[in-house]
Amino acid sequence: MQRKFNFAPDEFYHVYNRGTEKRQIFLTEGDRLRFLVCLHVCNSKRVIHLSDWQGRPLPEMFDDEKIEDKERLVDLGAYCLMPNHYHLLIKEREGFGISKFLLKLQTSYSMYFNKRNNRAGNLFEGKFKAQHASDDSYLKYLFAYIHLNPVKIHDSENWEKKLVPNPDQAKKFLNDYRFSSYQHYIGANRPEDVILNRAVFPDYFQKPGEFAVWIDDWANYNE
Repeated sequence: MQRKFNFAPDEFYHVYNRGTEKRQIFLTEGDRLRFLVCLHVCNSKRVIHLSDWQGRPLPEMFDDEKIEDKERLVDLGAYCLMPNHYHLLIKEREGFGISKFLLKLQTSYSMYFNKRNNRAGNLFEGKFKAQHASDDSYLKYLFAYIHLNPVKIHDSENWEKKLVPNPDQAKKFLNDYRFSSYQHYIGANRPEDVILNRAVFPDYFQKPGEFAVWIDDWANYNE
């Protein structure tokens, strides 16, 4: 499907994609950690070599100091991994930065996943999807939407109804869910925080408590 807009520098976008035929693209915690590392190392203008990965524990690759800020293709403000899809909140740095980044990201992870699971062919459902966060209210809303997505794992039936009937249980699940940027926004310090560049996004949440209140407001909202 043709997008109705072109990516533009200094603009914000919600980018997402899922597995082909809605298949799961993350089968293990190792898969999820691999994708997080890809978010870090693929966000660079330099070429990725397989030798960069060999013999190195994945968590160490978050400490890769060779990726300088000037080499980044995009800026990431939030992310979330779900069993069969992912969500990213991205700022375009320069022309075609998002497209280059997503090509490297999905190609790198697909090669890993196919080799690990002895499969061939496309892993993702065509080109990635994107929505332009063209106004401030929608951009702020995306911080809630992306970070609340794991509630779908916890309570899929009510998620489809846009309901969170047990906000306290949902919040506990989110607090324990490692594979999104939620823990970073509530004040945790993690190696994977290097993925994010909050400085270029509006400072909606100056303190962790403000972010927690924002999430609570949405979790307790019923149409």
